[in-house]
Amino acid sequence: MSDTAPLLAVEGLTVALPPGAERAHAVEGIGFTLARNEILCIVGESGSGKSMTAHAIMGLLPQPQVRATAGRILYHGEDLLRADPARMRALRGHKLGMIFQEPMTALHPIMRVEAQIAEVIQQHAPLDRAALHARVTELLLAVGLPDPGRLRRAYPHRLSGGQRQRVMIAMALALGPDILVADEPTTALDVTTQAQILALIRDMQAARPMGVLLITHDFGVVAEVADRVAVMQHGAIVEIGPVAQILEAPEHPYTRSLIAAVPRLAAAPRRLAADAPVMLEAEAVTKVFAQRSWIPGRGTEVVAVKNVSLALRRGETVGLVGESGSGKSTFARCVVRLLEVDSGAIRLDGTDIAALGRRALRPFRRRIQMVFQDPYASLNPRRLVGDIIAAGPLAHDVPRAEARRRTDELLALVGLDPQSATRYPHEFSGGQRQRIGLARALAMQPEILVADEPVSALDVSVQAQVLALLADVRARFDLAMLFITHDLRVAAQVCDRVAVMHRGEIVELRPTAELFADPRHPYVRELLAAVPGRRWLPAVAG
Repeated sequence: MSDTAPLLAVEGLTVALPPGAERAHAVEGIGFTLARNEILCIVGESGSGKSMTAHAIMGLLPQPQVRATAGRILYHGEDLLRADPARMRALRGHKLGMIFQEPMTALHPIMRVEAQIAEVIQQHAPLDRAALHARVTELLLAVGLPDPGRLRRAYPHRLSGGQRQRVMIAMALALGPDILVADEPTTALDVTTQAQILALIRDMQAARPMGVLLITHDFGVVAEVADRVAVMQHGAIVEIGPVAQILEAPEHPYTRSLIAAVPRLAAAPRRLAADAPVMLEAEAVTKVFAQRSWIPGRGTEVVAVKNVSLALRRGETVGLVGESGSGKSTFARCVVRLLEVDSGAIRLDGTDIAALGRRALRPFRRRIQMVFQDPYASLNPRRLVGDIIAAGPLAHDVPRAEARRRTDELLALVGLDPQSATRYPHEFSGGQRQRIGLARALAMQPEILVADEPVSALDVSVQAQVLALLADVRARFDLAMLFITHDLRVAAQVCDRVAVMHRGEIVELRPTAELFADPRHPYVRELLAAVPGRRWLPAVAG
C-alpha cells in the first residue's frame, strides 16, 4: 500500500434498519476516505447516521436487526464488512481503536481501571505482570491522569467524567492503532475538560501516524481539531470538504442551518425594569456531604456549596456556570428543596423555605419547579406522558378535567401534538423529551423555573429550538429562571446575569455582557479561553 493511499475508504455504505423503523436505512450509499495523520469530523443531528457509520467500521452493528447491505469499508485494501468475527476481534483494539460517547456505560462498573486497560493489552499482546503494570501506568500518564498509582486501583464511579473519558482514550490507544474512532468524546463535558480532551486527541494523533474519525454535533469542536468535515443528514453525506471551506463558505442549506444554530459567544445587553421584584433570594447557602468510611474516624466531609448568595428578580434569567463538581446542580437542588441545606436561607417572597417542614412547604412547591438535565431519567418510563404532566396538578387538588385540559394546552405550547399524551417517554427523541419535561414543570403554573443543564446533550439545532422555547415561555409567563449550564455560549444567549461557581463558591456575578467583555476573576478568564472554536465563533456572530 502506497503512502498516498487512504488509510480507510468507505464506498457506497448502506446500513438497513429493521422493519417498522422510521426509515428503511440508517445510512445509505455514503462514501469518504480517511488519510493517515488526518482528523475527519462527521457532524450532523441525532439520527443522521453518524454513530451507525462508526459502528459499521468497528464491526459493532447490532446484527441481524441492523446490518450493512451494500458497499465496502476498506482498511489497507481489506473489506471489513466481509471479515469474520474472529478477524474483527483481532483488529479491534489492535488496529482499530474506539472512544465511546458515554464512558460510564462503556466501562465495566465492577472492574478497576487497571484491569480494564490490561484486558485490552492481554487480548492482543500478552505481557508479564510487571511489564503490564508498567504499560498501564505509562498509558495513564500519557493521557494526563495524575497519580496513576491511585487511579489504576479506582472503579469507574469514583472518577469524574473527564477522568473516565481519559481512561477510555488510554484503552483505545493501548496498542497504537492505525485508526481511532471517537464517538462524541466531549459531549456534556465542561469546557475546560472538553479543551483538555480535544488537545489530548490532537497530541496523540500528532505523536503517531494515526487517522482519527471524530463524530460530533458541536461545530466548536470541529473548528478546534478538524482537517476535513463531512456533514450527514438522514443517512446521507450532504457536504464534505476542508474545514475552512465548510465553516466559512458552506454550500448545502442543511450545513448553513446547522452553523446558523451555533450559539454565539458574544452576549447582547439586556435590561430589566428597575423595580422588578425579587422573587427568590439565597443567602449564605452551604451544603456539606459526608463521605463515610468503614474505618471508624476516617470519614471525610465535602463542602459542595459554600456561602452562596444571589437574588433572582421577576422576568430575569440568572445563569449559574462552572465546571462539573463546582456545586451548580447541588445548589439548584437546594433551591427546590430536593436537598436540605446545612446553613443559610432560601427566601421565596420573604419566607425562608429552607426552614419549612414538609407540610408547610407544600404550598410553595407549586411556585418553583425544575427542568432536569436528563429528561429520560427524570420521566417515569412506565407512565404515559399525559399522566406524567398531569400528576403535579392532581396532587395539588386540581380537578382531573382541568388537569387534562392543561396537559393538552401545554403539549401544544411546547410544540408537541396533544395526542402525544397517550405515548410513553421512550417513544420520543431527546429534544422532545426535554419539551415534555418543560411541560411537566409548567403544569404547576410556577413563578420560578430552575433549569439544570436542559440542553447540554442536545444537537445544536434542537438546542436552539429548546432555548427559543424557554425564552418564549419566560416572556409569556413572566417567569424568573435560574439556568444552570457549563456551556458559556448558551449562557451568553439566554442569561441576563451570570454567576460563575468554582469549588462551591461564586467567584464572579455580573451582567452577562459585562462579564463576557471584561472577566475579572482568573478562573472566569480560564473558562472563556477554553470554549472550543472560540477563534471561529466571532466570525459567525453575524
